[in-house]
Amino acid sequence: MNGLKKYLIIGSILIVAYLVAQYFKPKPTNWSPTYLSEDKIPFGTYILRQRINDIFPNTKVKPVQSAVYNNIKERASGKSNYFIIASTLSVDKLDYQQMVKYMQSGNNIFIAAYQIKGILLDTLKLNIVSDFNFQNKRKYPINFVNPALKREYDYYFDKGISEQYFSKIDTAKAIVLGQKQNSTANFVQYKFGKGSLFILPNPQLLTNYSLLREDGMDYAAKAFSYLPNAETFLWDEHFTRKNSQDSSTLRVLFKYDQLRWAYYIALFSLIAFVLYEVKRRQRIIPVIDRLKNTSVEFVNVVGRVYYQQRNNRDIAEKKVMYLLAYIRNKYRLKTTDINQEFRESLVKISSATADIIDELLTEINYLKAGHTVSDQQLIRLNKLIEQFYKLDQ
Repeated sequence: MNGLKKYLIIGSILIVAYLVAQYFKPKPTNWSPTYLSEDKIPFGTYILRQRINDIFPNTKVKPVQSAVYNNIKERASGKSNYFIIASTLSVDKLDYQQMVKYMQSGNNIFIAAYQIKGILLDTLKLNIVSDFNFQNKRKYPINFVNPALKREYDYYFDKGISEQYFSKIDTAKAIVLGQKQNSTANFVQYKFGKGSLFILPNPQLLTNYSLLREDGMDYAAKAFSYLPNAETFLWDEHFTRKNSQDSSTLRVLFKYDQLRWAYYIALFSLIAFVLYEVKRRQRIIPVIDRLKNTSVEFVNVVGRVYYQQRNNRDIAEKKVMYLLAYIRNKYRLKTTDINQEFRESLVKISSATADIIDELLTEINYLKAGHTVSDQQLIRLNKLIEQFYKLDQ
């Protein structure tokens, strides 16, 4: 009993000491793009929520969390604006049809989303791309098209928050409201009857990080100036809050770092105590032989089968397929076209040398051309792929 008491005292002291250290430790900045109206982190929308009535006086701001269809199906004509800000937006056919009816009756929808999926993107014939930059150090100039809103000096934002733009739009229907680098559209309007749909592919321009600057506040105010001052401003939280509600009974413990680590320490301490006590009192456990690992034998069998078939082309295609999947997953590069643009992007972002990449792409293009693959070519392709993996670590 004395040993147990000593163990509990030492454990309690360690837990208290850790909690004190965690409590006084500076909290790191959370750069997660939550877009939640109560979040004061850089990419939350607390400032926008507090100042939205400066742009729309006498307008009632109403948060909604249901699906798009349910939020707007019974709204009066011309009396509301519908605002959606999210990292990813996806609406189905039923939602889109209701959105069209909602706008045709005189209401307006403002969408600020980094990625748009589904029928909305296909119907409007839009394609959103970004200037890829790992460090996000480059500042891209953006501005409005309307002379009444266009500023003499362009807007510049860091952290890559203005890098998105539309590479393709339906020029017969889309009205360009803003441009990036004075050439590509980054803010568009579609008219539906008496109302309109506004799409901004850079939602971070409306977050706390941007609005704390005078340029950011000015840009947001001008962007929202296209919306009329309606009775109700519907703030959609369906795409930002649907995964934020945790129903776990331990949600309070896991919400705070200090409590979460205290829980982990207590749990691990209990496990260590149980293991220690069991080790002292349990009977001797007989030694059981480990199961034989036949993985190497299986690989050898598969290798012999491929060797006997002598299908070098099939082996080479599989090696290339796994390599391209690796590049897509790690660097988010499209591998459908192995061209000069792909080569330059890969050289820029990978750790492999340009010579290795050039030789590797030459072999891949040779394979895609449908030529026969000899043993020497297969061996050379395999060495180049292994060198790429080794240099890219």
